[in-house]
Amino acid sequence: MQLSSKGRYAVMAMADLANRSVSGPLPIASVAEHQNISQAYLEQIFMQLRRGGLVNSSRGPGGGYVLARDPQDISIFEIMQAVDEPVQMTRCSIKDPGGCVLGSRCLTHGLWQDLGAHIAKFLEDTSLEDVIGNSEQTDFLTADENGVLL
Repeated sequence: MQLSSKGRYAVMAMADLANRSVSGPLPIASVAEHQNISQAYLEQIFMQLRRGGLVNSSRGPGGGYVLARDPQDISIFEIMQAVDEPVQMTRCSIKDPGGCVLGSRCLTHGLWQDLGAHIAKFLEDTSLEDVIGNSEQTDFLTADENGVLL
């Protein structure tokens, strides 16, 4: 799976909002500068996030963006969906889930499909609160005594 910059930037911007907008709306310019993201690109992303019901905006002096819900109630998967970032490991058509690139399923189709399902589940189970709470921690995954990921 290859995430586009749009998906990564959307999560980064939402984490920044969750972390810094406790005292009120954050101007998009502030988020862009703080996250080192083009303001014009971030405006496009925030438009999608607003349409997805994840952020609210206010205009005028003191205006900007705030989260529409508490960080623990927003999953990373929701953010990815809001900006049309697919979580897909196969080369199959997104529009036709049964249609593979070569016209039939390849031998490894099930493997990549299952991996995509695990990634989607991980993103669904990870909230924005988890992300900002683990900002100092480098990994979200834990392993048992045999090194098997839990």
